[in-house]
Amino acid sequence: MQEVVFASTTGTLVPCPAAAVPPATLRWYLATGEESYNVPGIRHVHPNGTLQIFHFPPSSFSKVIHDNTYYCTAENPSGKIRSQYVHIKAVLREPYTVRVADQTAMRGSVAVFKCIIPSSVENYITVVSWERDTVPLVSGPRFLITSTGALYILDVQKEDELFNYRCMTRHRYTSETRQSNSARLFVPDPTNSAPAILDGFEKREVMASHRVELPCKASGHPAPKYRWLKNNRPLESDSRFRQSATGLLIERAQPSDTGSYVCEVWNSYGNAEVIGRLTVKGRTQVSPAIFFLLISKYLIDKVNISNVTVLFQNLLNISLMCHVKGTPQPAVTWTLDDDVVTKDSRHRIGHSITAEGNVVSYLNISHTQVRDSGVYRCTCNNSAGTVSYQARINVRGPADIRPMKNLTAIAGRVMYIHCHVIGYPYYSIKWYKNSNLLPFNDRQRAFENNGTLKLLNVQKELDEGEYSCHVLVQPQLFKNQSVHITVKVPPFIQPFEFPRYSIGHRVFVPCVVRSGDLPISITWEKDGKPINASLGVTIDNIDFTSSMRISNLQRVHNGTYTCIAQNDAAVVKYQSQLIVRVPPRFKVQPQDQDGIYGKSVILNCSADGEPRPTIEWKYSKGAGVPQFQPIALNSGFRVQLLGNGSLLIKHVLEEDAGYYLCKVSNDVGADVSKSMYLNVKIPAMITSYPNNSLATKGEKIEMSCKAHGEKPIMVRWEKEVEKEKQSHMINPDMWRHTVAVKNVGDEVVSTLQIYPTMREDSGFFSCHAINSYGEDRGILQLTVQEPPEPPKVEIREVKERTIALRWTMGFDGNSPITGYDIECKNKTETWERARRTRDVSPTLYQATIIELHPSSTYNIRMFAKNHIGDSEPSNELTVTTDEADPEGPPQDVTLEAITSQSIKVTWKAPQKHLQNGVIRGYQVCHREHSINGSHQFVCISMEATRETESLSLNNLKKFTEYEVVVQASNSAGPGPASSEVRATTMEDVPSRAPEKVVATAASPESISLSWQTPSREALNGVLQGFRIIYWANLLDGELGEIRNVTTQKAQLELEGLEKYTNYSIQVLAFTRAGDGVRSDQIYIRTKEDVPGPPGGVKAAAASSSVVYVSWLPPLKLNGVIRKYTVFCSSSYPTVVSEFEVAPDEFLHRVHNLSRNRKYSIWVMAVTAAGRGNSSDVITVEPLAKAPAKILTFSGTVTTPWMRDVVLPCRAVGDPPPAIKWLKESGSPAPAVIDGRRSIHGNGSFVIKTVKAEDSGYYTCVASNNWGTDEIILNLQVQVPPDQPRLTVTKTTTTSITVSWIPGDNGGSSIRGYILQYSEDNSEKWGSISISPSERSYRLENLNCGTWYKFTLTAQNAVGPGRISEIIEAKTHGKEPQFSKEQELFNSINGTCVKLNLIGWNDGGCPITSFTLEYRPLDSPVWTKVKHTSLKKSFNLLDLQEATWYELQMKVYNSAGLAEKRVKFATLNYDGSTIPPLVKTAVKGPVKKTSNEGMKMMVTISCILVGMVLLFVLLMVLRRRRREQRLKRLRDAKSLAEMLMSKNTRPSDTMNKQQQTLRMHIDIPRAQLLIEERDTMETVDDRSTVLLTDNDFGETAKQKSATVTHSVHYQSLSQATGPLVDVSDVRPGTSKSSLSNPTSRRTAKAGPAARNRYASQWTLNRPHPPVSVHTLSTDWRLGTPRVAGSVDKESDSYSVSPSQDTDRARSSMVSTESASSTYEELARAYEHAKMEEQLRHAKFTITECFISDTSSEQMTAGTNDYTDSLTSSTPSESGICRFTASPPKPQDVCRVINMAVPKAHRPGGELVHLPPYLRMDFLLNRGVSGASREAAMGQACLEPQKTRSLKRPALLEPTPMEVPTSRDMQQWQPGTASTLPQREAGTDLAQAAKISTSQESLLDSRGHIKQSNNPYAKSYTLV
Repeated sequence: MQEVVFASTTGTLVPCPAAAVPPATLRWYLATGEESYNVPGIRHVHPNGTLQIFHFPPSSFSKVIHDNTYYCTAENPSGKIRSQYVHIKAVLREPYTVRVADQTAMRGSVAVFKCIIPSSVENYITVVSWERDTVPLVSGPRFLITSTGALYILDVQKEDELFNYRCMTRHRYTSETRQSNSARLFVPDPTNSAPAILDGFEKREVMASHRVELPCKASGHPAPKYRWLKNNRPLESDSRFRQSATGLLIERAQPSDTGSYVCEVWNSYGNAEVIGRLTVKGRTQVSPAIFFLLISKYLIDKVNISNVTVLFQNLLNISLMCHVKGTPQPAVTWTLDDDVVTKDSRHRIGHSITAEGNVVSYLNISHTQVRDSGVYRCTCNNSAGTVSYQARINVRGPADIRPMKNLTAIAGRVMYIHCHVIGYPYYSIKWYKNSNLLPFNDRQRAFENNGTLKLLNVQKELDEGEYSCHVLVQPQLFKNQSVHITVKVPPFIQPFEFPRYSIGHRVFVPCVVRSGDLPISITWEKDGKPINASLGVTIDNIDFTSSMRISNLQRVHNGTYTCIAQNDAAVVKYQSQLIVRVPPRFKVQPQDQDGIYGKSVILNCSADGEPRPTIEWKYSKGAGVPQFQPIALNSGFRVQLLGNGSLLIKHVLEEDAGYYLCKVSNDVGADVSKSMYLNVKIPAMITSYPNNSLATKGEKIEMSCKAHGEKPIMVRWEKEVEKEKQSHMINPDMWRHTVAVKNVGDEVVSTLQIYPTMREDSGFFSCHAINSYGEDRGILQLTVQEPPEPPKVEIREVKERTIALRWTMGFDGNSPITGYDIECKNKTETWERARRTRDVSPTLYQATIIELHPSSTYNIRMFAKNHIGDSEPSNELTVTTDEADPEGPPQDVTLEAITSQSIKVTWKAPQKHLQNGVIRGYQVCHREHSINGSHQFVCISMEATRETESLSLNNLKKFTEYEVVVQASNSAGPGPASSEVRATTMEDVPSRAPEKVVATAASPESISLSWQTPSREALNGVLQGFRIIYWANLLDGELGEIRNVTTQKAQLELEGLEKYTNYSIQVLAFTRAGDGVRSDQIYIRTKEDVPGPPGGVKAAAASSSVVYVSWLPPLKLNGVIRKYTVFCSSSYPTVVSEFEVAPDEFLHRVHNLSRNRKYSIWVMAVTAAGRGNSSDVITVEPLAKAPAKILTFSGTVTTPWMRDVVLPCRAVGDPPPAIKWLKESGSPAPAVIDGRRSIHGNGSFVIKTVKAEDSGYYTCVASNNWGTDEIILNLQVQVPPDQPRLTVTKTTTTSITVSWIPGDNGGSSIRGYILQYSEDNSEKWGSISISPSERSYRLENLNCGTWYKFTLTAQNAVGPGRISEIIEAKTHGKEPQFSKEQELFNSINGTCVKLNLIGWNDGGCPITSFTLEYRPLDSPVWTKVKHTSLKKSFNLLDLQEATWYELQMKVYNSAGLAEKRVKFATLNYDGSTIPPLVKTAVKGPVKKTSNEGMKMMVTISCILVGMVLLFVLLMVLRRRRREQRLKRLRDAKSLAEMLMSKNTRPSDTMNKQQQTLRMHIDIPRAQLLIEERDTMETVDDRSTVLLTDNDFGETAKQKSATVTHSVHYQSLSQATGPLVDVSDVRPGTSKSSLSNPTSRRTAKAGPAARNRYASQWTLNRPHPPVSVHTLSTDWRLGTPRVAGSVDKESDSYSVSPSQDTDRARSSMVSTESASSTYEELARAYEHAKMEEQLRHAKFTITECFISDTSSEQMTAGTNDYTDSLTSSTPSESGICRFTASPPKPQDVCRVINMAVPKAHRPGGELVHLPPYLRMDFLLNRGVSGASREAAMGQACLEPQKTRSLKRPALLEPTPMEVPTSRDMQQWQPGTASTLPQREAGTDLAQAAKISTSQESLLDSRGHIKQSNNPYAKSYTLV
C-alpha cells in the first residue's frame, strides 16, 4: 500500500493518473466504499482527478479525512477500473521537546549520547547535528554521529566533562527545528565492571542494496569484546559485513540478510547481549517494457506481465498498446500466434513518441472475429537488445485449431510446440505422438491450459516424428491438427589454442568439425569481422576441416580469431586469441618538477609494449648523489601508482624532495629507465591555535596563532557574522581590538586582544596565514559568558486552587542553566513575604503552584540561574483563580403539566453559601420514568435570570410520566443535581388509527366490523371508545350522507344500511382529549336482495298490433339486475304473457296483439335473490291511428362538463311522429342547433363539449296527426368544486393545524381534499390527500420557528377545483439570542481566551450548529472554527500576545441565525493590558481635538441639509399627487351630480326606459363605473358590487323600479373557462400564479403584488337601522329576466396591502396606496349625492389585525353582536385573522330587494348555491305582498333562543318582484310533475338542504340572524 504523509500546515496533492478514450470520469473513494465528497476548504477533488487536502489547523483534524485509506476509480461507457489503496496521513504541528540525558563513561572508554524524542513524533523527527558548547560536532577520529542520530565519543578524556552537549532536530514534514537541553558527561577513573549496553536495536527495516548499521556498544572494564550471530549461528565471512566502532555495518544489503541478529558482549567480569531483527525488503523488478490492454478504446489495465488472458465478445473493437523505453529508439513488431500481423481493413498499427521519449505502439482490431483469437506478442528491439511481452485474447465463438507448420528442432536444446487454438470456449488441449498421450517421459512437458508442448534436450532418434494436437471443443467433440518435427544435429568444433609468438614467426592453426549434419561450411573472422586480405592470412578448407596460415607475424596480427561452422541445424563458433610479443619503450619520459607541501603531485611516466610492460619507481632522498631505493606502493598509502604508470603523491611532505627513477620492463628485450628531481615548496600553514576560549563579559581575552611556511608570511584575523553567513576582517585600529605580530624562529606568532568583551563577541574567529604558495586558516571559538536572561513566563492553566505555569528560556548566558526560582504572593502583599520554590530542575519548562484559594488574585515571577549568576526577575503575572463548582442543588423543584407535550418546571437557586460563585445558568434534565431507569436524561441549558426560575419542557411524549432533575452551574461548571421529581403530561388524541380493520357483509342491510386497539403509546391517554365514520358510495359516483357511531368495544355491527351498496368505512379511537387519527378507508358492499319496483313504466301503441313498453330501472336496485320480465295480460280471455328482456335494455316491442282490445302491462326486475316488486299496471290499446307518444321519461340528466351528452327522446305513433326540442330561457324557445348541438334521427338531442350554460330544462315534443306528447329533461352540468376557505387554528413548535369550510361542490359530492404546504422561502411544495369527511388537519414534524404557506383544493367527480387562497402561519420559536446579563469572556491572558457560551438562548428552537471566526485586527485572514453542538465554554489557543482581535460568532437554529461581533485584546507577557484602539496617530492633542470637532460639525451639517432636501422633495411629490387626485374627484363629482339629476324621473317612466346610461371615471388601480338601469343585466365581464336605491333607504313608493349603481374595477379576461381561479389576482401578478402556488414568490417582486393580508373598507351611516348587506362575491338581484338577456360570469378580486416582515405580520395593516384608492371611491359616491341621507354618511376602514380571542370572528366597528363562522378555538400568536363586517339586519321586514349570489345555471336554478344562501333566497322569494310583510314581521318578532342550527321548515317560495304569468305558474305550489314547468317540489327539496355545521348565516329556523347593528349601510370590497 502506498502511503502519503504530509504536514497539516502545507496540505498535499494526490494525483489519479488515468487515460482513456472517451475521457474517463475520475472519482475518489474511502476504503469503506463511500465516495469522497468535496468539503470546502478541507478536501477537494479536481476535474483532472487530483485529490487535494488543504492545510488546516489542528482543531480541524478529522480522522476520516486526514488519516484514512483512499482509492480512485476511472470510468467511461466501456468500463471501470480502480487504483491501489493509498493511505493519506496528516501530521499535525504539535508542541514537543527533545532532551539529552547526562551520561557517565570511564576514562578511555566510549560514551553514547542519545537525543530523546517523544514517541508521538519520533517517526517524523531526524537528528541533524550535535553541538558541544554551541560548536557543531562532525564525525572524526573521536566523535561519531551514527545514522540513528546517536553521538559516540571514543577514548573519553577528563576534559570531555567540561563541555555541554546538545542535539538539534528537524521535523521531516513541518521543517520545525528543536534544540535540546544541555547534557553533561561525567568521566570517572576506570574500575573493573561487567559490560553494560549503551546502544542497541530491536528491529531494523531497510531496502535492498542500501547500507544498514546495526548498533551495538557497551561500557565496561576491561574493554569488552564483541561477536555477532545470525539466526543463532556465527556470522559467515562476507566482504559486505564489517564491524565498526558503533556496531555491525552491512554494505549493499540483500533479502538473504533478513534474520535475527545477536550481538554478544563479554569481558572477564560478565557478559551482555543485544538481540534484534533485520528485515531487508526486495525491490520490485520492473521490466523496461510495459504492456497496456485497451478494450473498446478504454484503458482497463496497466500490467507488467508475461501472459494475460482476456475474453471478448464477437464484433467488439479492441486496442492493444505496447509502451517501451530504450536507447536508441526501439522498433516494435506485432505477431499473432508467431505470425506477423499485417495491416488490412480491420488491423491498424501505429506508434507515437511520448514527451519522455518512450515509444507507444498501438494495434487496433475492429469487428473482432473468431480468427482474431490467439497469443499477441509485442517485440521491441534495438541495438542494445530485445524484449517482448505477450497476452492471449479469446474471442467467443466456435473453437478450432489454426493450421500448424512443420518445425525443425535442434538436437540437445529445448523445443516448444504451440497448438494455436482459436474461438472460445474450449475444454482441454492434449498432445499425442504415435497415438500416445504426451508426456510419456521426463523430458516432455504438456501445458493443457495454453496448449504448449515443451521438449527438453531434444534427441534425433527419439523426438523426431509427427505430433498431433487434440482440442475438446464440445463434450464428445474434438478438433485436431498435426505437425511434423525434424531434428537437426548442429556442428561441434574441436578446441584449439595459439602458442606464444613473437614478431617474424610463422603460424599454422587447424579448425576441425568433429560432428554435425553435412554439408558443413567453415569460415574465419578476426575480432568479429571477416579477415582482411591485406593481412597476408591464408585459409585452406578441406571437407570438414579448415586451417589458417601466416608466414610473417607482425603486430597487426594481434587479435581474436574465430572459426565458424554452419549447417542446416545451427551456426557454431570457437575463438582463440593470438598475442604478438613487443619490447617496451617510453611514451612519456619523466621531467624535473616542483611540488607544493600538502598538495598532490603527479610524476609523469608511461610506456607501451606487448605484453603490456610493468613500471617500477625508485627514490633517492635529498639533492646528493642518488642512491635509489624501491618505493612501497599501495592504494591505501599516500603514494600510489596510476594506471598509465605515473606516480601520484597525494600529500606532498618536505621529506618527499629528491630523485625519482621510472623503470619499464615486459620480459621482451632490454628494460628502459629514466630519472627526475622533485623540489618541495612549503605554503603558509597554521601550526597551533586554541580551539575554544571562554571569557566573562567585560573582561579581557587574548587569542594567538602560529604560522609556518615559505617567507614572507602575512597573518590577518576575521570574525564570522552568523546572520550574514560570511566573515568580516577585523580592523586592528578598532577601539576594542588589538593585533600583535612577532617572529619566533621560523614561525610567525599573531595575537588578537579584545577588551572589554561583549555578548556579540561570542562566535567564531579565524586566523589566516598567506604566502606565495598557499594559505591556511585556524578556527577559534570565543564564548563570552554572563548571567542568563530571565525566562518568559505564561499561564498554562488556571484552576480554582492551582495555577499551572510554563516558560520559555531566553539567552542562557552561554552557560548551562543550573536551575529556576519561582516566587508567588498575594496581590496585596510584598515580595518579601512571597512563597518561594527554589532550584527547579533546569530540564523542566512547566510547573504547577498548588494550595491556592479559589477566586483569589496572585502575582507570580521567576528567576533563572547559571554558573555566572542569577538573572533579573521575569515578567510579573497577575492571575485570578477560577471559581469552584457549586456544592448544593437547586431548591423547591416543582412540576406542572401544561399540555400533552409540555411540562413547566419551577425551582429556586441553591443556598447562598453553597453556590461557590455567581450562578450563571441551570441545566434541566428530563427522562421518561421507568422502573429500572433505563432511559437517558435529555438536558436543556438556560441562563440564570432571577431567584425563582421556570422552564417549559416541550416536545415530550403525550400522557407520559417524566422524571426531572435540575443542576445549577457557575463559570466553573455544574453542581450536584436535585432529587428526581415526577409529573405526567396531559392527555391528547390518539396519534395512530386502529389497526387491522376488517369488515364483513352480514346481510343486505348490515355490516360487521372488527379492529385492533392502538398501542398504549399511540393512545396518548385513557381510551374512551371508538368512532366509526361511514358513508355510501352511490352508483352515480356521488357520496351518501356521512354518518358516525361510537362504541367502547373493538367490534360493531352497522345496521339499517342500504342494500347491495358499497360503503366506505373509517375507524378512530378517541380519548377525553378528542378524536384520534382515522384509519384508511375500507370498502365493503352489503349483500344482494330482491330489487324494488321499476321507477316507471310507459306503453304506447305503434300500430294496430304492436305496442312498445318502456320502463326505468328500480330506484333501489338492491343487487345486480340479471333481467327484466315484461308481463302482458288481456282481461278476456285472461291470458298473461311473459317476456324476458336483457338487464341493459329498457324498451320492449310487444306484437301480435288484437286491435281495439285493452291490455294490462307491468314490469318486474330480477336479481340473483329473485324477482322484485311489480311496477304499476298500465293499460294500453293497439290502434290503427296511434297518436304520438314518447317512451322516454322526464327527469334529470347529470353530466360532467366538457363532455358530450345525449338527451334521449324515443317516440312512437302511426304515422311516426315528428320530434321538436325546446329549451326554457325564461319562456320555452326552440333549442339552438349549431356545430355543438344537433338532433339525431332517433330524436335524441346531442350536445358536444357541454358547458355550464347548457344547464337547464329541455322539452322534447313529439306529434303526429293523432296527438302530441312531450317530456321535460333537466340537464345538470357538474363542474369542479369551488375553493374552500382555509384558516389556521393552532400552532406549536413543530405542528400547525389548519381548518376549512368547503365551498360549492359543483353539483357533485366532494371526493377529497389536497393540502399543499411549503416553507416560506422554498419552491418545494408537499402534498397531502385528505378524506372528504375531514374539516381540519394537523401537520407534524415541521421546522421550529419557520413560516409556512398552505393552499387547499377540493376534488369531486369532475376533478380538482380552484385552489384556495394562500395562507401563512409560523411555528413557535425564534432565532437564538445572547443574554445581555452574561459575560462573553470568562478569562483572557496573553495567548488564550476562554469564552462563556452559556449566555446563548436557543429561542425555543434547538441550536443546530455554531461557527466562530477570529482574526487580528491588522490581518485579513480569519481563523474559522465550526461545531455542531454548542458547549458551555470554548478556548481560543495560540493567540498572539498584546494583540487586538476581532471575534464573530454565528449561532444557527431552524428559525435562523444570530450573530455577535466583539473585539478583545490579549495581555502582555507580564499579564498587563495593552492600550485601547486608536484610529489615527496622536500628534498635537489640542489641534487634533479641534480638527475632530470641525469634522463632526461638517458631517452633521451635511446630514441635516440632506434630510431637509429629501423632505422638500417628498412634499412636492405629495402636493402633485394630491392635485391629481382632487382633479379626478371633481370629475367624479360632476358625473355623479348629473346622474343624480336623472334619478328624479317618475317610476312609470323608469319602467318604460330600457336604455342604460353608463359613464366611467378613471381612478388609479380601479375604475369607477356608475350605471343607471331598470333591469338586472350584466353588461361586461367585471366584478361588481351593486348599490340599489332601496339600499340607500328610499321609501316604499319607489320599490316599483330598481335603479342600480355599480362600482367596477377591471378584471382579467378569462380564456380557459370557469376552472381558472382569478379570485386571488392582484395587480402585478400573472394567471400562472393562480394555479401554481410556487409562483407566489415571483409575485412578490412587484410592490403591489406583495400582499399578505386582505383589508376591507366599509361605508357606514349612523341613522335608524335598515337592512345591511356585506357583498363579497358576484351578487345579483333576483329581478325577473328579460328575454334575450345574457348573464356573464364575473370574478371577485382581493386588494391586499403589502406587508412582508414578521413585525408587520403581527401589526395593524394600513397602506396609503390601497386605502387612498378606496377613499377616492367613497368620496366620489359622497359627492354624487344620490340620496339626502348619504350626505351625512361617514367613511370608516376596518383593517386586518391579529386576533387573540377567536379563530375567525366577523366584527364590524362597535357592533356588539358577533357571529363566529367557525369554532371558537383560541387563536395562536403569529396567525393573522381577517375581520369583516357582516351586518346583522335588525329589521328583516325592511329587506325588500335582497342581493343574492348569481346561480351557476341559467334560469335561476339554486342547486349549487351554498346552503345558507339557498334558504335565504327562498325566505325572500316565497312571499309576496301582504304575506311577505307578514312573514317578515313574524321573523322580526321571533326571539333568538339558541345558536344551534336545525333543518328549517320549507316555506312557499315567492318571487322578489312582480312575476310574470309563467313565473307564477312555475312557483305555484302543487304543480304536477308532468307539466313542462320545473318541478317545484323537487327543486324546493334540493334547495332546502341546509348544512348542519356552524357555517350557516341563518338561525335555527332558517331565518336571517338578527342583530342590533348600528350601521345604516355597509359595503365590503374584498
